[in-house]
Amino acid sequence: MTNLNERQGDGRRLADFIRQNQAAIVKEWIEFARTRSPASNKMSKLALEDHIVDILAFVADDLESAQTPRERFDKSRGKGPQDNPFSESAAEIHAALRLADGFDIDQMVSEYWALRASVVKQWVAHHQGLASTDIEDLTRFNEAIDQAVTESVAHYTKTINDSRNLFLGVLGHDLRNPLGAVSMGAQWMERSGTTDAQQAKVVSEIRTAAGRATRILNDLLDLTRSAFGTEIPIAKIRIDIAALCREIADELRAIHVDRSFEVTHEGDPTGSCDPARLGQVLSNLMGNAIQYGDVSGPITVTVAGNDPNAVTITVHNLGPPISPETQKAIFQSWIRGQDGNPSEHSTHLGLGLYIAKLIVEAHGGEISVTSNEQTGTTFSLQLPRSDALDCVKRKARGV
Repeated sequence: MTNLNERQGDGRRLADFIRQNQAAIVKEWIEFARTRSPASNKMSKLALEDHIVDILAFVADDLESAQTPRERFDKSRGKGPQDNPFSESAAEIHAALRLADGFDIDQMVSEYWALRASVVKQWVAHHQGLASTDIEDLTRFNEAIDQAVTESVAHYTKTINDSRNLFLGVLGHDLRNPLGAVSMGAQWMERSGTTDAQQAKVVSEIRTAAGRATRILNDLLDLTRSAFGTEIPIAKIRIDIAALCREIADELRAIHVDRSFEVTHEGDPTGSCDPARLGQVLSNLMGNAIQYGDVSGPITVTVAGNDPNAVTITVHNLGPPISPETQKAIFQSWIRGQDGNPSEHSTHLGLGLYIAKLIVEAHGGEISVTSNEQTGTTFSLQLPRSDALDCVKRKARGV
């Protein structure tokens, strides 16, 4: 094999160079792939090499094939011929194996960047100068690498999406059903009654734990939808929002008998909302008030319907304030409601307020928080009263 450090102008085209210097190119590929830790830490040389030989063979063959300018343009954007054997083997298989080995998509793409740089560097080192055919070869080479990148990324993304759908299926069906069975069984046992106080306590704890697990499951499902660009589904009907607030407060009061709730309203409390989704938001906000608020003070829920176009809901509690830094990020995913250590019985895993924001925005509304030492913490929701205003707000946000 020709010494790669020796400069020469032997007139070889890039395709020939790739075939004749395959070993050196593969060696650099393996050396770079090994730097993609931690995924590469325990991989063998053969695993690191993967389908580079097939990829190089495709590139060399592609350089020698006759192509129109349009075909070259399409190919550089991953739109090569459907019967291209590369699109059915090396690029997709490489993506699948790298995913299985724990490479993230950036690490996989960086391999192609390194391959491009390695081949160009080694080839140019063999030339005193570049002829017009060399420029043509370099252009064609870059187009072939672009095609490989596009096809690998497409397959990697498709595999991730398929895995996500499987994950959603397991959560939404296979896990929800046994949780529902546990919850229904506990409710039946409570209704049946028992003379043993200890048994009654255990049954109550089972029902509470099943409800907590279901809420966590719902939060994870909603988070997964939002992370992949799928809006949280809502089904609006005309409801009395104040009545819904009282219903949620009654549910929580039954569980937390030591806490006081005050629900008031003024003006017209009706609006077009999804009662289940809005109930989810209210339960989360009141649950946060229970968890972080002062036990000696009431949790106050106020519904203001004086605005003909919107209904405003506030949930207020006294207690330690939320710091200004936390307030700025409180509606992001994985951020908990307070600075302190969360209760071991926390049910939202830091997702609750993020999910609440998504639900409110799906209604065309807004959610905000204010908190200080003097007045306590107040979460405010402003919801459009009608679907017409909802549409206007969505259009204004570019949704």
